Amino acid sequence: MDKFESNPLCQELGCEYPIFGFSHSEAVVAAVSNAGGVGIWGATRSTPEEIRDGLRRIRKQVGERPFGVDLVLPKGMPATDDRAAMEAQIPDEHRAFINGLREKYDVPDDGQTGMRSRFVRSEDMAELQLREILNSDVDVFAMGVGSPEAAITRAKQRGKRVVALVGTPVHAQRAIDAGAELIVAQGYDAGAHTGDIGTFSLVPQVVDAAGTVPVIAAGGVATGRHIAASLALGAVGVWMGTAWLFSEEEAVHPVIFEKLQAAGSGDTMRSRADSGKTLRQIRTSWTAEWEADGAPTPLRMPLQDIVVGDFLGAVDRAEVQELMHTPAGQSVAYFNERTTVADIMRDLVAQTREALG
Repeated sequence: MDKFESNPLCQELGCEYPIFGFSHSEAVVAAVSNAGGVGIWGATRSTPEEIRDGLRRIRKQVGERPFGVDLVLPKGMPATDDRAAMEAQIPDEHRAFINGLREKYDVPDDGQTGMRSRFVRSEDMAELQLREILNSDVDVFAMGVGSPEAAITRAKQRGKRVVALVGTPVHAQRAIDAGAELIVAQGYDAGAHTGDIGTFSLVPQVVDAAGTVPVIAAGGVATGRHIAASLALGAVGVWMGTAWLFSEEEAVHPVIFEKLQAAGSGDTMRSRADSGKTLRQIRTSWTAEWEADGAPTPLRMPLQDIVVGDFLGAVDRAEVQELMHTPAGQSVAYFNERTTVADIMRDLVAQTREALG
């Protein structure tokens, strides 16, 4: 029991349980923290102003309880937020492919941007986002992709606990060398951006490579048995994302929720169609179209964001059911009812206690 509820990580962060709950929903983040875990807000597609205001709103909801924020900071991004420059690099083949999907599925061209195309992922934008995080009172700063040493150093100087998500032992060592204080070993099972190594193979390797740096397990974690197994592998806690899609606080669109309910572990797949990087999501007509013969190869990030961003925004606004989708991990098989974050946390804690005897 000490490994779960009384470990040093909880004592340092001020949480009751070493359960990190990642979500793009402010309500979920606050609810996870208020239930004794550490909510992590995925803010990489939020503007600097939205990050500033969102962090303030979450703090008001959680009081002194710890919570965090996550950015994606990959290498090789353009220097400036210049959409015209990105548009000029998009091949005609990709434009024609999207136009074909628009006609096939009757997706309106409403002239609006989407979540991925409202701004270009760039060094300038990342710097502005980071400044708002550094100027806030958020407790944890996580990096979902990339672990730049300069960002880590600045965050630590401002009193943030710095977390790096990694998919290989090599990436873990790089993050530790750059100064990361917590490592999330994210296995192949996980939703969103994930690598090639399964969670049970990855976690012990990262634990061995990390030495005294604490490791958190991610990927396929859905029950107390998974949490107990993660602790047995040497992790000090777990990182979860898919579970919260089934919460009332997340308020997933009914069409998406039906797809989540029907999905088993084999109904998810990794695709580069959304961002240019591997993104595990539920299988839909969207993934099938990009896997079909004759489909173009997705472009590198952030070009793929611009290729698909406006189109996917229109898909959601027009509720084109065949193409609507969401990131989700293989743990989706363990959930099928909508409930509250507090209930999910309560079940996880009780199951973990039972699994640990």
